[in-house]
Amino acid sequence: MTFGFDELPPELLEVLQLSHELHIRWASESPFNTTAPFLSRLSPGLHVHYTPLKQRQNGLLCPFLQKAFSQEMHCHSPETSFIRPPLISERFASTSSWQYYSPLGSLSNLVAYIQRHVCVPSDISCLHTASLLNIVDALDFDYDSISHALLVTAFWSKPPAVFYDPIGEFTTYDAWNIDIKAESGDKVEVGILSSSPPTDAHDLQLSGFLTVVGEDDHPKATLFSFPSRHHSLTASQASAQRYDVSFLPPTGLHPTLQISFPSASSLIAPTTRPAGSVCALHAYLTLPSFIFADKYAFLGNDPLFQESHHLGQLRSISGETDLEAPDYVVRKWGSTMLLELGVPDSGLNQTTPTLPHTWDVTIPLHLRYLPPADGGQSVAQVPWPVVFWACTAEEGTKFPVNPFDRTQLGYDGLFGPRTMFYHLEPAPIVGTKRPLVEKITIPVLDTKSPWASAVELVTAVAILSGFCWVLMRLAPALSYQIGLRRDKGHQKKTQ
Repeated sequence: MTFGFDELPPELLEVLQLSHELHIRWASESPFNTTAPFLSRLSPGLHVHYTPLKQRQNGLLCPFLQKAFSQEMHCHSPETSFIRPPLISERFASTSSWQYYSPLGSLSNLVAYIQRHVCVPSDISCLHTASLLNIVDALDFDYDSISHALLVTAFWSKPPAVFYDPIGEFTTYDAWNIDIKAESGDKVEVGILSSSPPTDAHDLQLSGFLTVVGEDDHPKATLFSFPSRHHSLTASQASAQRYDVSFLPPTGLHPTLQISFPSASSLIAPTTRPAGSVCALHAYLTLPSFIFADKYAFLGNDPLFQESHHLGQLRSISGETDLEAPDYVVRKWGSTMLLELGVPDSGLNQTTPTLPHTWDVTIPLHLRYLPPADGGQSVAQVPWPVVFWACTAEEGTKFPVNPFDRTQLGYDGLFGPRTMFYHLEPAPIVGTKRPLVEKITIPVLDTKSPWASAVELVTAVAILSGFCWVLMRLAPALSYQIGLRRDKGHQKKTQ
C-alpha cells in the first residue's frame, strides 16, 4: 500500500519530513515459510534503518517508534541509541547511515495505534484490515525523500486460521476471503501469481492473472521474469540444510551459540546458482546490548580457532563491542556480526577422516553484567541469526530495483553489487510453538540475598584498595622524576 503525505498522521509526517530515508522492518518470532518473490529473511524483531535529512537531528523518531510499537523500547535518539553499520561496498547510492534493533514479539501496539490515529471509527473495513497485522509474518515501511510517499508491505505466509461466521461460531478456515473495493481516485491491482522455473539462474519468474479493480471486466493472463538478488534453495536442498540454534549448557557469563545442520554432507552450495558462481555460507547475527562477541578473538583469523568452531573469517562487526562495559552503561542497542561459516569441503575439516552425522558451528559470545534482580537471575532473549549462501553472479549482471525487491536488510550492503543470496530455512516446522528466539538465563546480584550489601561494600573497598596500591607503586617513580627535574633546574641556575 502506498500512502501520500496527506494520508498520514501528523506526528508520522513530521518524522518523515526530517528523514532522507527511513526503513522499518519487522519479522515474526514464529517460524514461517517464504514464497517467491518474497524470499529474504531477517532475525525476529524490529529493525530500523535511517538516514537523516542533511545531517539534521531527528528528536521525533524515537518517541514515535515508542508510541507506535512499544513504550519499552530503549531508544532515546538516533545519535545515542543507533549504531553506524560499516559500508564495505557502495552498492546502494542511499544506504542508510544509522541502524537500530529492538526485540518485539507482537504488533498489537501498532494495530491499536493505526486503529486510533489512522482509521475513522466508523470505517469497519479499515479497523478489520489493521487487525490482520496481528497475524502478519513480516511488515515493512519504506520512505525516501525523493518519492515523498510511504510504502507499506505486509506478508502473510498463510491465511487466518479461523473466522467468525454469521451463526456465531468459530470455524476453521484455510483460504483468504477479502472484499477488495477501489475508492474514488485509488488504483487497486490484484494478482494471483505462482512461481515457475526461470530460464536464467539470476531471475525469478511469475505467472498467473492480474486485474485492476473497477477497470478490467476479467482477469488478464500474465507471465514475467526479473533479476533478483534473493533466491531459495531447491526443495531437497532446503530440507537437508535446515538449521537449528541453541546455547550450549551451561551458559554462565560466556555462552556459546550453536548453529546445527542435519548433516555435514548436505552443506553443498546451491545447485541452481549460475555456472562458475563462487559461494560461501554466512550467518548474520543481531546481538542486543547484553550479549556481544569479542572481535579480537575473531579478527586474529587463527586456523585452530576456526577449525575447532567450524568458522571462517569475520566479515563485519559493528556496534557496542566494549569488552568491559556493563549493560547498564551501554547507550546503543547492541551490535551486528557477519561471519563466514566453515563447511566440510572448505578445508577446515580435512584432518577428520569421517564426517559427523551433524555439522555444528559454535560461536563464542560474552554476557555483560546486568543490574541486580530478585532471585539472582535475569532472563533475556537472543534472536536467531539469518543463515544464507552468498554467491557471485555472472560478470555484467545487473539487479535493477523491482516491485518485489527488498533492500536495507543490514547484511545486503556488506556484499558487492553482484551478489545473490540463497536463504536457508530455520529448523522448527511451521505450526510448532518454538519461537525463533533463544532464552538465556544470566546470573546477576541477588537483591534479596543478605550478602547483597556486603558484596557492594567489599567491591568498593577492593576498588579503593587497588587504586591506593597502584598509587603506592607509582610513588617511587614519581619521586624519582620530580628529583631529576629539580636537579636539572638547579644545574641551569648555577650555570
